[in-house]
Amino acid sequence: MFVIAYGAAYFGLAIFVVAVIARVLMWSRLPMHVRWELYPVAHEGERARHGGSYMEESEWWTKPRHVSKVAEAKAMFSEIVFLAAVKEHNPKLWTRTFPFHFGLYLVITCTALMVVGGALTALAPDTVSGPLGEILGNAVMIFGYAGAVTVIIGALGLLQRRLSDPGLRDYTAPADLFNLAFFVVAFGCAIVTAALVDPDFAITRGFVANLVTGRLDTFGAAGLEAMLPPLTFVMLSLLLAYIPLTHMSHFVGKYFAYHAIRWNDTPNLRGGPEEKKIQAVLSQPITWAAPHIKGDGKKTWVDAATEEQKK
Repeated sequence: MFVIAYGAAYFGLAIFVVAVIARVLMWSRLPMHVRWELYPVAHEGERARHGGSYMEESEWWTKPRHVSKVAEAKAMFSEIVFLAAVKEHNPKLWTRTFPFHFGLYLVITCTALMVVGGALTALAPDTVSGPLGEILGNAVMIFGYAGAVTVIIGALGLLQRRLSDPGLRDYTAPADLFNLAFFVVAFGCAIVTAALVDPDFAITRGFVANLVTGRLDTFGAAGLEAMLPPLTFVMLSLLLAYIPLTHMSHFVGKYFAYHAIRWNDTPNLRGGPEEKKIQAVLSQPITWAAPHIKGDGKKTWVDAATEEQKK
């Protein structure tokens, strides 16, 4: 079982990395999106406080733009970590989706600490047998238990919300329910494993350390110790591979949604890069069959916008 778990872990990680890279390449190569130009835009810095922009200045097109990356980073941090927009616009949903996402952040932190512990085991084994190892072990337990429990609470809350809210239920597909149930089962398995055979995460930490070093050790386990931990590792590995293959890959797409759409207020100046992007989009052929478009696959958006409409 442990050998299968090692294979599943490497497989899940490989699929995750490849899928995320594929998503990034796909979104980065898409043509220019219709800009929202909704203010405030975070990178306006102080102007964002009142929803202003660089266009407040006279002859703004002749002056250099000042974009605040610090203000942008603060807004992204608040949105990513605390889901600020959801809290503001949909507080009832926030009480469920925040623990779900924050729990995942705790699990990611737990995993990162175990990877660090695995690297130290390989490079400086004496360090993990002393106080540093004890600190890492305690931190893994805290983040691991807290993360798994919080994810389950959030996933169950989101399931309840999707099944009980009439407005949200109309937009709930079977895949949405399956996704949340997958999280509940996978992390529920992790909680059961920790409670019954791995309360101090020693087996889990050893497993991750072996993944880092490439050592496929079975820990000499028997009974439940030989069954539950590998089952948990397989479930979590499959979940890891599954996430970027679904709409849950919004953790990647959100960057593009904000920077390429919501916050994109780059001026369209004559001869500038935005003008070239717009011209490229307008030159694309249209296949829409609507009477006011009559796309034949040859007509472009420029043709459609400039041709005289017959009544």
